[in-house]
Amino acid sequence: MSPAAPTPKSKPAIPRPSSSVILVSPRNEVLLLHRVKTSTSFASAHVFPGGNLSAQDGPCPPAEDLKRHDDGRWYRNAAIRELFEESGILLAKDKISGRMLALPEEQREQGRRAIHQNQITFAEWLEQQNANAAPDTEHLIPFTRWITPANNTRRYTTQMYLYFLPLPADATDPVLGEIPPEGQREEIQVPTSDGGVEVTEARFLPASGWLRMAQSGEVMLFPPQFLLLHLVAGFLDKDPGVVNSLHELQRRRDELTEFVATGQPPWSEKCISPKMLKMSSDGRAVLALDQPGPELRGTDRQGEPDRVVLVKFERGSARDLEVRWKKDAFEEKSSL
Repeated sequence: MSPAAPTPKSKPAIPRPSSSVILVSPRNEVLLLHRVKTSTSFASAHVFPGGNLSAQDGPCPPAEDLKRHDDGRWYRNAAIRELFEESGILLAKDKISGRMLALPEEQREQGRRAIHQNQITFAEWLEQQNANAAPDTEHLIPFTRWITPANNTRRYTTQMYLYFLPLPADATDPVLGEIPPEGQREEIQVPTSDGGVEVTEARFLPASGWLRMAQSGEVMLFPPQFLLLHLVAGFLDKDPGVVNSLHELQRRRDELTEFVATGQPPWSEKCISPKMLKMSSDGRAVLALDQPGPELRGTDRQGEPDRVVLVKFERGSARDLEVRWKKDAFEEKSSL
């Protein structure tokens, strides 16, 4: 009897292009959305606004083109559009005057529904509001790309961005009036093709507040959101006893922006595809962040070599997250 031929390995699913925005409020808080448990991705979790690219965002390079995994106008357009669809916050400006558009909430809500139901594109709706309107893609700061590990059946190549809403002295009253104060919830119901609800609420909180809630089990964050909030909190929330003057708010923003441009490679260019290294002594998976994913293997793209994320995955949930230096995670093993 001849030996059975080896079962060929199935190819990883092609990652779908998507964008997300880490939106920082005039009070240096971060916006997260709570996804419902029926969501196809990050179900029940708190996430940054964002979603898949669509044809209206512009032609994204095909799957075989490595530029598909680079920052581009299609990713930036999708980030602004998805933020508007999911949260109602409009980041658009008049191309002639340079001023940000400030539209009444009712007008924006009508636009969100029409765009989400494919009655009109985001660009067409913007032009109806102002003939010179354009998405404010210029102020999106790239802040890592994430490629879903190859063993997942549903994969994404997600460009993350950082965007700072104007500080109070520079913002118009209509814009500030729409932003909930600290801890206040804004109920968000986004219509879908089947009339369901994707997002139950949007909420601004300090990044450190989101981290504490995740560690106490009040909210669920997945590793990409947890790591980026951890990094943001290190700048926007340090020295909590210091009065948040406009000067101090801006100084912290400047330090975060400088940090994003540092590193080997810079955080603006890191491409991360998490990979489990080992199990920690308390049963959590230790995720390496240094690999860019199978699509970019053999290229010069790199991830984050110095940090790891510890997490306990259980029936589709992510709990007990922690960011550690990689060297410290392995020192624990050698001391056992």
